[in-house]
This record gives sequence, structure tokens and C-alpha cells, in this order.
Amino acid sequence: MPEKELPLWNAMITGCADSGREDIVFSMFSQMLRIGVDPDHYSFAGVLSSFSTGTLDKGKQVHSLVIKTGFLAYVSVINALITLYFDCSNPSEACSVFDEAGACDEITFNVMIDGLMDLNRSEEALTILGKMQEARLRPTELTFVSLMCSDNLTTSAQQLHSQAIKMGLQCSTIVSNAAISMYLSYGDLQAAQMIFDRLVEKDLVSWNTLISCYAHGKLSQSAILAFSEMRKLGFKADEYTFGSLLASFDLVELVEMVQGLLIKNGLIQKLEVCNALVSSYSRLGSTNQAYDIFLEMPQRNLITWNALISGLLLNGLLFKGLQSFAQLLVSGLRPNVYTFTIALTTCANIGSLKHGKQIHAYTLRNSFFLSSSLGNALIAMYSKCGALDHSLKVFADMTERDTISWNSMISALAQHGKGKEAVEIFEAMRNETSCKPDEATFTALISGCSRSGLVGEGIEIFNIMVNHYSIVPQDDHISSLLDLVGRAGYLDESERLIGSNHLRGHSGSLWNLFSACAAQGNLRLGRIVAELLLGSEKDDPSVYVLLANIYAAAGQWKEADDVRIQLRRNGAMKQPGCSWIGS
Repeated sequence: MPEKELPLWNAMITGCADSGREDIVFSMFSQMLRIGVDPDHYSFAGVLSSFSTGTLDKGKQVHSLVIKTGFLAYVSVINALITLYFDCSNPSEACSVFDEAGACDEITFNVMIDGLMDLNRSEEALTILGKMQEARLRPTELTFVSLMCSDNLTTSAQQLHSQAIKMGLQCSTIVSNAAISMYLSYGDLQAAQMIFDRLVEKDLVSWNTLISCYAHGKLSQSAILAFSEMRKLGFKADEYTFGSLLASFDLVELVEMVQGLLIKNGLIQKLEVCNALVSSYSRLGSTNQAYDIFLEMPQRNLITWNALISGLLLNGLLFKGLQSFAQLLVSGLRPNVYTFTIALTTCANIGSLKHGKQIHAYTLRNSFFLSSSLGNALIAMYSKCGALDHSLKVFADMTERDTISWNSMISALAQHGKGKEAVEIFEAMRNETSCKPDEATFTALISGCSRSGLVGEGIEIFNIMVNHYSIVPQDDHISSLLDLVGRAGYLDESERLIGSNHLRGHSGSLWNLFSACAAQGNLRLGRIVAELLLGSEKDDPSVYVLLANIYAAAGQWKEADDVRIQLRRNGAMKQPGCSWIGS
């Protein structure tokens, strides 16, 4: 009799699992065991597929029973176990099941690849793809769709797409849509457009992806044309279409036009659409319209609040932004790291250490992990509010640091006149981590050396930037270095800098140096700088006037007169000062 009952039990377990009734599934499975019905691989696959994040312990109990009863040899059970562990955020156990599996099919490999990609472990996912091919199993559409969802496969993206084409999937709409998104994430709009144009059977996702592509490229005109073409071909826009379209706009009038279309099409109540409207109006400076949309929304999620608060910050309505953040905390929604980053940036901009500390305390009370983005925001907030010791403590407590973390700490020390300590942090960054310094790192460092009068260190850091990291000096680097050597009277170093051609094309920095030459009476260097400035600003009378003054200060009156004559000859006359008095 139990054998006859098994198919019925399996049908009930599978039905409840498909309906998301995991509580009933487990009790039903337990009852089946109690009355003596032995499960088979269908039973195990059904019950395992019902488990989610909060039921890992039950899943492990079933896993033990699978091993005990010898059903680990069935591929369907292996696939269900791997899915269970990925769903329950236990990837190490999922990988163990996969490694110990005796038999695998395409689904096994796809589940592994999809699970790893969800965790942004793309290199491991590519390794699994290699193993799949070694096992002589053919990758499916789902295989490529999962792999193409990554934004850090730069070196492998084209190879992956080429492989999909070789396997005859170039006509697959879902694979092509994924490829368009993949190229979009790398900023390769040309490749994304080419795939779209070659796609024979386009669906709504294809058009939405293309419009999203234009939105990322700030190509609002192209997005509008694609939207019009899509509608001509009979495709009905959904909330995702309008969301991407709104993200591409750079004029409030266009947003208002789309809002009218949304009302006409009955989509104005859609949460995603309202979020896009709040974000677009805020981005374009129409905070009142954004706030009106926000107030009229029948429901709001965290994306809604983040769009509103970030929009208020963007438009300088800082106190209103903090007020909205406080309202979010009592709304019942749990903020995320991005929310805290916005709120902490707001506190930094108004110099409110009190509110910044309260937000920090909230993250600690609610057990938020000190991620790099949260830590970076805290370091910047404490630094701008004058609490450098708190910045240092946050930095020391961070177990996860990126380049921005190091830059934030270096910048904080530099702004507080701690140039020597900033250099020490830089050395630790170079020697103890894999984080690579960037332009912002050296801007903060050279500026810190300038504030602290560390001439030798500043020059050495500039040379490291150019020679070791091959970073082309920008205006910030040049002006900070010139400020450093100019303050200390090391104008010979400036002359060396000119000889290296780093100053060419940096007129702002040249003007700073020119002023330093005038202040310190350095005629020789002043003439060299004037020559460079006249090469790009021949009609600027200020160059002639300042050079004439440098000659006069050196007692070379004839040369000063010659410069003034040249000024008149070139027609670069200095305009006399005047004022207008109107009634």
C-alpha cells in the first residue's frame, strides 16, 4: 500500500512546493515518513525545492536523509540541493555538493553558474562553464544569459558572445537581449546597437534594453526615436520602457510629456513608474514636482525614498533631505547602505556632527555590516565635521576597503593639515593592499604635502604618480605641486617642471606660477612662464602687464617699456576700469 500511495504524496508535495507553501510541504513530508511511505528521488527533489532562506536547518535534515537513503546519485536531487544552498546564501555547501556529485546534467551546471553569478563570482562561473564543456554537455540559452548578466567580464565578454554565436544562438532573442545588456554595462553602445539591429525577432525586452542603452549613454533623442519606432511596430510600452525613457531625458518638458502618456495609458499608479518620475524630476531640478509625485503615490518602497532623499541632496535642500530620512525611519521600511550614504553626505555638507553620529549609531544598533561604501561615507562625514579621530577609528574598523576608502582617509588627513600621516597611509596602501592609487589619491596627497610644507615628499609623490603609475598630471596635481614649491620658494623646481612639459596646456597652473614669480621677483622663470602663456593667451593684456611689472621690479625699465609697446602693438589693450550708475 505505501508504494501505491507514493505518487499521490509526490504530487501533493510538488503542488504545494510550486505554490510556495513550504511550511505545508515539510510537515507533509514528515507525515509521509511517519506512516512508513519511503520517499524516492521525486519526493526529495520536491521537498528540497520548497525551502528558502529561513529554512536552511530543515534543508540540511533532508540532505542528511538523502545521503542515508542513497538518493544522492540522482541528478534531480543534486540540482535541488545546489539550488537550496545558493538560495540560503550558503555557496560553500552548494560547491561541495557539486564537487562530490557523481552525475551532472545541463541543469546542474546552469544552477551552479547562475548561483555564482548572483554572488558576483564570475571567474568561478566561467570555470564551471569550462567544466561543462569538458563533460561534453552543450551550454544552453540559460547558460549564456546567466553569464552575460555580469558587469566585470570585460576580457571575456566578446569571447562569451562569440561562443554563443558559434553554437547557433545568434537568433535567440533572450541571448541577444542579454548580450545587449552585457555590452551596455561596459559602455560599448556600438556593439549593443549592432546586436539589436541584427536581431530578427525582437520582443518588448529587446526594445526596453535598447532604450535603457540610450539612457545610459545620455542619448535622449535616440531613446525617443526608439520609443516611437517601437510603438509603430505595435509593441505596448510597460513600466520598464517608461522608466528607461525617463532616465534618458535632460529636459523637464519631456518628463512632463511622458507623465501625460502614463496617465493616458493607466500606468501612473505603477510603483516603478512613480519612482522613475521622482528620480527624473529631482535630477532635473524640479524638486516640487518630484515631491508632489511622492506624496500622491499609493505605495512607496525603499527605492522611492532613496530617489527623494538623493534628489533633495542633489538640489541643495539638505535639511529637508534629513527630515525625509527621519520620516523613512518611522515608515517601517529598513534603510540600506545607499540610504545611509546619502544621509551621511547630507550631514557632511551641513556640518552636522550630531546627526551624523546618530546615523552611525543607528547602523551599529541594527547590525549593518561596515562595508566599504558605508565606511567611506562615515570617514568623509566625520572629517568634514572636524572629528578626524572618528574618521581614523572607522577606517581602522573596516575589514573591507577599496581605493575610495584609502582616498577618503588620505583626503581627511590632508584637509586637517596632517600631510605626514597622509603619506604614511599612502605607503600602507601601496605595500599592504591590492588597491591601486588613482588620480584622486595623488590630488589629495600633493595637496596635503602643500598644506604641511612637505616639499621633498610632494615632489617624490608627483614623480611616483607619473613614473610608476603612468598617470597623466591634471590641473589639480599641477596647481597643488606649484603651490607647494611656490610657498617654499623652490621656484627652481617649477622650472624643472616646465622643462618636463607637464605644465603645457595647464593655463590655470601657469598663472599661479606666474603670480609666484612676480611675488618673489624671479625674472628668469617669469619670462619662461610668460612665453608659455602668450602661446595660448596672446590677446590677454594681463600677461603683458604682469611681465612688465616683473621687469620694473628688477630695475629693467627698458624691457618693461618694450613689453608695454608690444602690448599696444598686438592690440591687447587693458580696459580701463569704470562703473555704471543707473537710476
